[in-house]
Order: sequence, then C-alpha cells, then structure tokens
Amino acid sequence: MRHQQKSGFHNNFMLAALLFSGLFFSPVTEAGCPQESTENAYCPKSEFITIIGTRLTPEQVTGAAQVISPEELQRFNQTDIARVLRKVPGVSMQSEDGYGLRPNISIRGTTTERSSRITLLEDNVLIAPAPYAAPSAYYFPTTGRINSVEILKGPSAITQGPYTIGGAINLVSTQIPWERSGSTSFEVGSDSTWRFHGWYGDSSARGGWMLETHQWRSDGYQDIDRSAAGTGLDKKDYLFKARINSAVDSNYYQQLDIKLQYSDEFSQQSYLGLTDPDFRADPFRRYGLSELDAMTNEHEQVQLDYLFKLNHALSLTATLYTNRFERNWFKTEGIDFNGSPNAQEFERQSWNDVVTAINSGVSLQGLSPAMLQSILDGADTMPGSIQLRNNDREYFSRGIQLGMLYEFDTGDASHSLKAGIRYHEDEEDRLQLNSTYHQENGRLQLDDLGMLGNAGNGVQDAQAWAFYVYDRIEFGRLTLAPGIRYESIDQSRTRWETGIDKTLDPASRADANIRDSRENNTDVWIPGIGLLYELTDDLNLIAGVHKGFTAPTNAPGVEEESSVNYELGLRFDNGQLSLDAVAFYNDYNNLLGRCTSSSGTDCEAGDAFNGDAVSIPGLEFMLAYDFVPGRDWSLPFSLSYTWMDATFDSDIASTEFFGDVSAGDPVPYIPRQQLLAQLGFEHGQWATYLSANYLGKVCTVGSCGEFQQTDSSLTFDLASHFAVNANIELYGLIENLTQENAIQGRHPYGARPNKDRSVTLGFKFQF
Repeated sequence: MRHQQKSGFHNNFMLAALLFSGLFFSPVTEAGCPQESTENAYCPKSEFITIIGTRLTPEQVTGAAQVISPEELQRFNQTDIARVLRKVPGVSMQSEDGYGLRPNISIRGTTTERSSRITLLEDNVLIAPAPYAAPSAYYFPTTGRINSVEILKGPSAITQGPYTIGGAINLVSTQIPWERSGSTSFEVGSDSTWRFHGWYGDSSARGGWMLETHQWRSDGYQDIDRSAAGTGLDKKDYLFKARINSAVDSNYYQQLDIKLQYSDEFSQQSYLGLTDPDFRADPFRRYGLSELDAMTNEHEQVQLDYLFKLNHALSLTATLYTNRFERNWFKTEGIDFNGSPNAQEFERQSWNDVVTAINSGVSLQGLSPAMLQSILDGADTMPGSIQLRNNDREYFSRGIQLGMLYEFDTGDASHSLKAGIRYHEDEEDRLQLNSTYHQENGRLQLDDLGMLGNAGNGVQDAQAWAFYVYDRIEFGRLTLAPGIRYESIDQSRTRWETGIDKTLDPASRADANIRDSRENNTDVWIPGIGLLYELTDDLNLIAGVHKGFTAPTNAPGVEEESSVNYELGLRFDNGQLSLDAVAFYNDYNNLLGRCTSSSGTDCEAGDAFNGDAVSIPGLEFMLAYDFVPGRDWSLPFSLSYTWMDATFDSDIASTEFFGDVSAGDPVPYIPRQQLLAQLGFEHGQWATYLSANYLGKVCTVGSCGEFQQTDSSLTFDLASHFAVNANIELYGLIENLTQENAIQGRHPYGARPNKDRSVTLGFKFQF
C-alpha cells in the first residue's frame, strides 16, 4: 500500500508541474522587481521565505542573526550542511557520516542529537519529520539545492518555535526567477562521486514558475571488510514552484504560491564505528558486520502560500503545508553472546559496549578483548548471534499558519508589529523488526527474520497551537523589540506489545495488547525583549533576554526543558570592516536528554532523561574584512570564533543517556572552542578561496573518560573558480586538503572519521 502512495504522489507531482509551467510565458522587463514597481514592498515572495524580515538586514535585528548568502554558498559549492554552518558562531555539529545527510546541529549549547533542540525550517515551514512528537531530524533538506540560510538566535527567535533555547535555522530554497532563465551545474569527484543541479523558470507580470532537480551519487570514502558494497549515497530531489499574483501596483496586492517537493535516498550508512586501535590503523575501514547497513527514505512536501498587501502598511499571509517522510534504516544493532538465533529471545549487548571493552582492555560477558576483536574482524567460530534491525518509521506533519505585519507610527516611535498563529499536528509511527544473523566465512548469514514489531511498535503524535506577537519599536537611535510566544501542546504515545506475526497487515496491531499509553498537555508563555542602540553610524549595541523552551516529551518523570537566556554584544560595519561580538549566557533549569537510536546508549528510543541545571556562558565573534577594496582585485577575509563552557551544575543519578555526571562535568558534544577562517583572492575571471576550520576536542559523555573524547582537528578546504564568459564557469574543490583524520565522533558505536580528502571538478552554465 505504501508503494502505491509513493508512485501516486510522484505522478501527481509531474502532472502539476507540467500544467502550471504552461500558464506563464510573458517575460518581465528585467530580473528583480518588475519595472512598474518602484517599491521592494511589492516584490512577490519575500514575506514567505524569510524569518528575519523583509526590510531588515541581519545587522538591524535586535539579537544575534546571520545570513549565509547565495554568493557565499557558491564559493565552495558544498553539499554538507555541517561545512556550510561552520562559519556561523555559536553553531556546533556532531560529525557522523561526512556528507551531512542527517546532521546533529546545536545552537549555543543545545543537545546535538539529530538537531532535535533547534527549530528547523525550509521556506519558513517546520521541516523536521515530526517537530513536536519526534523532533529528531532523520530528514534534512538537500543542502546542494539550498539558495541561502538564515540563523536567528536570542530574543528575536521567539517568533519561531517551538524550540527557542538555541534558535532557528531557515533554509531558503531556489526562488522563481524574474525573467526567463536557468542554471545547470555538473561535477565529478573522488569516490566515483557525481552531482547534477539544474533549474529553469520564467515570470510574467501576473505569475511565474520554476522546475528544479538535484541528483547526487557517491560510492563513499570508506571500505567494508571482505565486501565490495559501497558506503556512499544515491539521492534524487525534485522541486516545482508556481506563482499567481495581481498587478504589482494594485492597492490590494494578492499573491498565491504553490511548492511541490519530492526526494528519495538510498545511503549505505552505518551506526557501527571503530575501536581506537583500528581507527589509528585505518580510519576509513568499516567492519564486515556493517555490510548490509543501509538507509532508504522518501520525502514529500506540498506548500501553499497566500499574501495580501494593503498599500505598504499591512501585510497578511497564510500558509498551508503538509510533509510526509518514510524511512527504513536497516543496520546492525548488537550481539547476543549466548548465541540464540531466535529473534524473539535475543538478549542484546550494544556494539558500543563491545567497542568500549576493547578500548579499555577489559573482558565483557566472559570474553577477552582479543575474542571481542575477533568478532569484529569476522571470526566464524566465535559465539554470538548478531542482531540487525529494520528501523522502519513513517512520519507526517501538517498545519496552517497565519501571519500579519503592520507598520505604523505613534508619536516619535515607528512600529513594525508582527503577529502569527499556527495550528500544527504531526505523528511518528514505528513498526520495527529485529532479525538475527551469524558470521560464516566472514559474511552475515540470516538465522531468523523475526516477528513484525519485535523492535518497537508504537505511535506518538502531537497537536499544537502557537501564537506570537512581536513589535519592533524605533525611537531615533534606540530600537526595542518586546515579544511573547504562547505554545499549547497536546501529546500522546501508545506502545503495543512486540512480536506481531509478520504475515499480518500492519493495521491489525490495533488488536494487540497495549503495553503502555500516556498523554501529556503543556501550556507555556515565552516572553522576550531585544534592544539595539546606535552608538555611532557604524557601531551598534545589542542586548536581550528571553525564556528558552523545548517541546516536551511523553516520558514519565521527565520535567520540562526550559532556560533563561541573556545576550549582550556590539556590531560594527563601515563598509570595509564588519564585526559582531556577542556574549551570551544560557541558564537551564533542566536539560533534557532524548533517547534515539543514534544515541549509542542502551535506552529505548523515545524515552527522555533529566539533566537538571546546566550553565552555558559563551562568546561569539564574527569578522569580515576586505584588505584591498576599490581595486580590480580583492582579498576578502572572514573569521568566525566561538567559545562555550557548557557544564552541569549539579550531580545527577546515572542514566542511560548522560552517564555518571557530577557538578562541573561538561555537556556532551559541545566544543569549548571552534574557529573558521577564510581568505579569498578575486581578480578578473579568477577567484580562489581557502578555509581553515579548527574544532576543539569534546567529551562524548559527561564523565569524559579516556575513550569518551574526540580529537581536536584542523581541516582545510580549497576552492577555485574561472569564469570562461558571462554564462560559463569552471570550478574545483578540494575538501580536507591535508587529510586530517582525527576522531570526529564516537556515537553511536565507535570512533568515526572526518571525511577523507576529496577532489571535485565541475562546470556551471547559466542561461
């Protein structure tokens, strides 16, 4: 039944694209706003895609904010969101696959697990598979097709939710062009990697359309023992947009946009890493136990946007959206040293325990480190039945959001009043399967397929109302921005007994015994205020305080995650030099740990754990400078630096998630220091850019023992461009120029490397 749904959506996608693309053919007079419009306020689309504001630059926001522009993204043409976000201070990542397929993003010390503690959006719409019920972002938009990125931190982030502690990231997709035009780029590189990205569109005075595709394939940079299987990916992405609008000089301007997106992915990724000795010998090795590990997924999105403008003072917007995401990550999960082949009788020992025992030189379940190592190496005679899991899940999220922007004056004060309301519902449906295998001649052989649901059988869903009011008030050199957000969240979770007969239709599980069921309701007010004061024409002071909040969990005995966040900073910009320096302090009442498969811990996915009070002081610094402005060549330089000291304030009992924690222990995967420096040389048809990224070592658990840390690293990337003419460009990219092979992560099960050095050559044709 699911396969029929997939093919139906794909056919409807292509039909809608063909129908809409035939509606608009009269070109506008120039790229940008149509000629008859003299005000940017009438440019279609701007209200839909931005979370910063239609007339505001990041420098004018009353809080920390950054935009990564299309020009900046095109310097390195990178497809890994982790590499893209390195230039944003306060943002940190836990590396996993080297491609950024399922990133672990943190803002100002939030938990990194699958980016589940930040508000992720695409074109101002929540994009995580189930943002309230199951926020772990196993789906992430294809970075290679993204046009720009917005990041909001501080009190201004309360306009986005429900995650306001760290902030929000909005990925802006390719926009409908203002004249008939298109772009294609094709590149090939190391590890049999190739990528194609193309779009074509047109506009008339009363509408426009665009078609886009992104195709990406790689064999991967790792090698699996005794196997020719790849370790890369094959991802296809399609996007269609259309717009109908009234005349741009209408007193009552109206605009309707439709967006259809579809993607599918096959990636041969694994949770199984390496022991430290094996990593030092060959960081790009993968154990034969992971030969069958692979993720398949599909994502579909439909988004409708409506805009109404009354002159230049009042704008009203309405957005209707629906997302469906279906995934199955088939991967090695653990071992049963008793050797039982019966999937229902399996007693799981995590691979993390095996790797830790070998690293520490201790026995596990009566087996010496050498015997444990032989299992990883593929020995046939060693005891043990091996578990592989079908992590099969289906998600949906849908909702409607209404927005208003009203600009008016009261005395000497100018107001930009924003308000919004959103109804949202989402769901995660798990029906997972454990199977058992043994090794024979170093290869996995199936013993028992298992019974449907024996690896997890449950549904969790959420319905949420959100409302905010935010007023930007300008008094001469002073700007105040008070705001408040309200979230009302109803959640429920039902888990059924495992072990349903695999021949039954999944719907029949409703007749099985319910193992547990619970509901949870949360109502919360989230206030904040930001301040911007123009000390001089070039220098601004910013300050703010706001409440931080995280959507709750249904786990019993777990308290709400909340904080009070403060920031104070300076911004300077004189045209040649710009810099931001912001100090922040996040004071958590309770830090939550949410168990996922990627946690690498022996806990049930979906459960949560209290981390109690946590303090995170930090400093963000960002600088951009052109050494030789006004000449026919230039040397642009940028620097981004972050310092954070994320520590627990109290002793907490041992949990499967945080481990044994004492006051003063570090919060896992939050680096104390990170830095990115970029230097470019631009002259005529040539442009070359070099980046250097330093990442300090991090602790992977609070206790931070000998094998519970990553390595510090310094990674260089080099890109070069040559413009053959106005339409054709050749480019090259070398990532990890010096082959920095430090341990970048240890979750879920063992040491994980930085992506190996890779070389890419490509060309771009614009027409």
